[in-house]
Amino acid sequence: MTSKLRRTTLSAILAATLAAPFAMQMTAHADEPLKVGFLVKMPEQAWFINEQKAATALGKKDGFTVVNIGTPDGEKVLGAIDNLGAQGAKGFVICAPDVRLGPAIQARAKRYNMKFVTVDDQLVDSTGKPLAGVPHLGMSAFKIGNQVGQAISDEMKKRGWKPEEVGAIRITDYELPTAKLRTDGATETLLANGFKKDNIFDAPQKTTDDEGGFNAASPVLSKHPNIKKWIVYALNEETVLGGVRATEQLHIPAADVIGVGINGAGEAFAEFQKKEPTGFYGTIAVSSTNHGRESTENLVDWIEKGKVPPADTQTTGKLMTRDNWLQVRSDLGI
Repeated sequence: MTSKLRRTTLSAILAATLAAPFAMQMTAHADEPLKVGFLVKMPEQAWFINEQKAATALGKKDGFTVVNIGTPDGEKVLGAIDNLGAQGAKGFVICAPDVRLGPAIQARAKRYNMKFVTVDDQLVDSTGKPLAGVPHLGMSAFKIGNQVGQAISDEMKKRGWKPEEVGAIRITDYELPTAKLRTDGATETLLANGFKKDNIFDAPQKTTDDEGGFNAASPVLSKHPNIKKWIVYALNEETVLGGVRATEQLHIPAADVIGVGINGAGEAFAEFQKKEPTGFYGTIAVSSTNHGRESTENLVDWIEKGKVPPADTQTTGKLMTRDNWLQVRSDLGI
């Protein structure tokens, strides 16, 4: 055997040896049931817990596997996609911690030939526009904000409050488009109903949970001790609850506070079950269960049947209060 032939033969053997494990892996994955991922930015929040549970339940019912992963930052998002790729997953649903990660997520998914859809927060490209070719299922953030503003306005009128005597704590994060749209929608409706623009005070938040809401609202309340009646609104109910807790710390009576959130999850349910009403008046309930199930169903139909999901599906919600929360919960399947 010539040296040239020997080198060629050795190269072929080496290539075959290196390829064999990958071929075996591909074959093994091909024989396995369909596997998809469900990636969420805050896995400890009730909303995302419900979404992942709904996706998992659908998988058990229809014979596919759902891998639930928490991805609170960009590094973990990309690591999760690598993880799914190594497991042979065919796609994933994602609510990313930063919508500007869109191009990086798209490139990493392409590396593994995975399809993906977004839920709740829509990814954007480098120019800030919705990421092309990525189906989205979310809430109409601005319209849900409108619902928040209308609920607060209606309750103010019911209580006989004079707009000039009321302060508004607008807790938001303008770096998060969804948060801005929701609070902008609420503000628009409040102003249309006669609320005083000068009485709306911004309270920037660092985190979108109870603690973040409390820390954002407290300085605003301390700065305006002359205002005796308050309304509180934000991107979600956890943040609003934090704002309500801040009013309680300053001994502002619950009857002088109207807080309206967005979601319809465990913390709201616990608040409605308290013996005495609190400043948390209500929440615009949307079905996290439906979001989890429908986004996963869309992804699986795309993978298995080639049925491309709608480019952008938007939902709205229903006002849930202490008086109707059980019925609304039943109606929405929460």
